[in-house]
Amino acid sequence: MTSLTTPTGPTGDGTPVVNEVAGVPGGVGAAARAARADALDAWLRGIFPHREGIALVAVGGLGRRQCAPHGDLDLVLLHAGVPGTDELAASLWYPIWDAGLRLDHSVRTVAEALSVAQDDVKVALGLLDARHVAGDPVLADQLVRTAADHWRRTAVRQLPKLREITTARWEAHGELAFLLEGDVKEAAGGLRDVGLLRAIATAGVTDALRPAVHAAHRRLLDTRDALHQQVGRRVDRLVAQERDGVAKLLLLEEGDALLRRVAGDARTVSHALDDAWRAADRLRAGRHRSAAGRPLRRPVARDVVEQDGELVLARTAIGARPDPSLSLRVAAAAATTRLPIARATCEWLAAYCPPLPAPWPPAARAALITLLGAGPGLVPAWETCDRYGLIDGWLPEWTRLRSLPQHNPVHRFTLDRHLVQAAYEASRHTRDVDRPDLLLLGAFLHDIGKGLPGDHSTVGAPLAEAVAARIGLPADEAALIAKLVRLHLLLPDVATRRDLSDPKTVAGVAERVGDTTTLDLLHGLVRADAAATGPAAWSGWKGRLVAELVARVRTALDTGVVPAPPAPDPAVVAGPLPVVHVGEDRVSVAAADRRGLLATVAGCLALHRLEVISADAATVDGRALVQCRVQPRYGLAPDPIALTADLRRAVTGDVSVTQRLRGRALAARARGAAPRVVWHREAATDAVLLELRAADAAGLLYRVTCALDEAGAQVRAARISTLGGDVVDAFYLVGGWPPEAERSRVEAAVLAAV
Repeated sequence: MTSLTTPTGPTGDGTPVVNEVAGVPGGVGAAARAARADALDAWLRGIFPHREGIALVAVGGLGRRQCAPHGDLDLVLLHAGVPGTDELAASLWYPIWDAGLRLDHSVRTVAEALSVAQDDVKVALGLLDARHVAGDPVLADQLVRTAADHWRRTAVRQLPKLREITTARWEAHGELAFLLEGDVKEAAGGLRDVGLLRAIATAGVTDALRPAVHAAHRRLLDTRDALHQQVGRRVDRLVAQERDGVAKLLLLEEGDALLRRVAGDARTVSHALDDAWRAADRLRAGRHRSAAGRPLRRPVARDVVEQDGELVLARTAIGARPDPSLSLRVAAAAATTRLPIARATCEWLAAYCPPLPAPWPPAARAALITLLGAGPGLVPAWETCDRYGLIDGWLPEWTRLRSLPQHNPVHRFTLDRHLVQAAYEASRHTRDVDRPDLLLLGAFLHDIGKGLPGDHSTVGAPLAEAVAARIGLPADEAALIAKLVRLHLLLPDVATRRDLSDPKTVAGVAERVGDTTTLDLLHGLVRADAAATGPAAWSGWKGRLVAELVARVRTALDTGVVPAPPAPDPAVVAGPLPVVHVGEDRVSVAAADRRGLLATVAGCLALHRLEVISADAATVDGRALVQCRVQPRYGLAPDPIALTADLRRAVTGDVSVTQRLRGRALAARARGAAPRVVWHREAATDAVLLELRAADAAGLLYRVTCALDEAGAQVRAARISTLGGDVVDAFYLVGGWPPEAERSRVEAAVLAAV
């Protein structure tokens, strides 16, 4: 409901409804929602055009008496065939619009409303919330009773269509339990799904609204109330910048506590809905029974059978003293068969399955690897086990990792889901490595150090080694898991921030990796980690850079010889100057040797909205060569003819192009946290490395290279790495380690340019 500040609103004096009717400061909570509903009811009754045979019925939030501070009004003007309903409706709708309220409205008879509900399952669900507000109560009651009865008779037939719509919504909005900026209404596990549970319960399919679901629903409603109140308008997505303010309104310590609470509530709703869908499927399909009338049971693994589309324990497993590995084996069977574990089975395992010894028995370790490598079945099986506390019994560290937010903007998931997703993504690369089991386990444990003080790779290595030893890996394999965790960022960091043609770069990586088995495991882990992080964490160019680095390091490990740098682009090493070659993702320029050539090329590329990923400058046979890898900044490739013409003019000193470059660059300066310069003394064979960490902006490379040139520093190569809204740009400066005064002067010039 939109806050009313006009005299026509429910309060009549211009006071915002949010503040007038709230039972607590900020209008958050069940009492505030009910008070808003009372105020709206009274106001609507006051403007309702009273005539026989018509009634005003509320659906949606007002129908449920759960009005959000800035929600919509959903109203049905119900009539019994009386004439002039259009004029009656206009006399009602216009005062509502004049009051500044968003309105979803319809005018129907009872028969028309039921007919629409017959064809549109969303309308059928909406009518389950119908409530009389004003006018003929008998007419409204007829709709309420008939709509509920109609739903109970047709629900089993309509649920598949509803499930299809719901799945599409989930695909569009994701899972609220694992998102850092989820939509509390539309995402899976959000308020919209509670409405589905209410509809399934109304149909009598199953008891979907258990006390835990009611509690989760109330807290999600409170979160939405606080979000509306914090932002001052209707916003259902819990964005990062509003998180702390919303938490404060909910009397929580900080935004992370809010995220964890929302994640837990969303999990409760999602799990309940999963159970409800399965109950509906069983009801629709009918139970499969033997000739003796007992449910059919099909063995799927040791101690595990399928019954009515769910996995349950074999009778022999229940009768005997349980094997400590039983819960893991059930989870592995669920993941590989992609069948759900029955709720009663999960409850039994949580209550009676004994704890695992240390080290784990081989059967438990094998089951864990099977579970992690199961592909699409991993996530739902893992979530089910987590719901009943089984994961904490396997991995005590999981309590700290569960629902832990990751504040880097490239991450789309909470930490626990990221780790499980990384294992799933790693299963796509198990055929590329000699030890697929270690790849799966390394991917699952690679970020175990997050949330603790210090660098998470360094902190996480001994933790991962301890877990590997506990599950029964030999000491050398546990040490390799620790190495994978410690080095899991090595390949992408070096590939995107260092000169791959520099022998020192390749030799340094080869020394740290040590052997090709570890190299292949790290390559698989890098790809799995990036895919589990989100679309901003990986791209075609980054994949090519990592693959190029892996190939060069492999050659060094296999032969003991660091491969020679690649030859310059043949298209630019001959022919009259200037030479300009524009390819799909490469731009090569040859011109008369002069200072500032790299800056000029970088600026011209920025002018044509191209991001420079890497840049190399060299002098061959008296001509200066600049070769850049590029990608479109906004996804639209520039006109190659115009780009070529501008490059030719710019490298020959055309002043008009230079003026355009400077004008664009000055207009594009980024704002944000203070930039930082870091120097690396031993990172290159024949150069000093200057690393700039700053906010991303168009033309940044041009400005910085201009500043370096004006400061007298010669750039031989540059590597640009973008991480969300920030960049880490590395510049190879020709020459030895400069004195402190010289470093300070160059550093000041770079920071001034940023």
